[in-house]
Amino acid sequence: MSIRRTDRMREVLSLLRDRGEVASHVLCDELRISPATLRRDLSELEEQGLLQRTHGGARALDPSGSDIPVRLRDHRMVAIKRRIAQHAAALVPAGPQAVALTGGVTTGEVARSLKGRPNMTIVTNSLTIAADCAVDAHMKVIMTGGLVRANSLEAVGPMSEHAFQVITVGTAILGADGMSAEVGATTYDEAEARTAIAMAANAQRVVVAVDGSKIGKVTLAKMTALDRLDHLVTDSTADPEQLERIAAQGVRVHVVDVGDA
Repeated sequence: MSIRRTDRMREVLSLLRDRGEVASHVLCDELRISPATLRRDLSELEEQGLLQRTHGGARALDPSGSDIPVRLRDHRMVAIKRRIAQHAAALVPAGPQAVALTGGVTTGEVARSLKGRPNMTIVTNSLTIAADCAVDAHMKVIMTGGLVRANSLEAVGPMSEHAFQVITVGTAILGADGMSAEVGATTYDEAEARTAIAMAANAQRVVVAVDGSKIGKVTLAKMTALDRLDHLVTDSTADPEQLERIAAQGVRVHVVDVGDA
């Protein structure tokens, strides 16, 4: 039985990102779909500017790793990300607080976990988080300006960076594509990384919230080094050796058990 189409298209992009170029027969075999189905998927993804079709296959437009569009990301891990987010939200002290959030599924769940708390200000460059929080009467939402990236629905660039440079928050909670003892938190996009750097620079405490698959992974652009990070929240599937090395550098590591997720 083939997987549903959004998951299938996400998997195509993931395979191309990992391998650069993949033959059609390999994609058909791995996804267990017919050549006709694959042609339709590749055609649609090419029209959206997400890949380049080749004679006998397809290749990634940016083999170094551009992120997967937010509408195609894997939402099967939402239960795990929600647990991570709830723990991260609990690190925000009681009382009036300003919290900065990057975009992403996990940080979106952090925002939901903070709903209902009185005197809460959310500062974000994520359109999805801003829209979700704006309807909560307890929340004041500050949305940065900037150029909106189609894949992540995040505003980036000088306007976004400037907004974070002039606003001081108690807690900045960052999602990331990679988190390692060697480099710190990283992402696929340089512009998003610069925005995250500005966000973290004016925060009294910095939290990175990522699922276990991101631990030990290093991607293109650094968001924050470990000496700037106060807390890491992840799950029990993370590489324990990496977590030990991260903790040894002064980061408080919180591991959420997801054995029954």
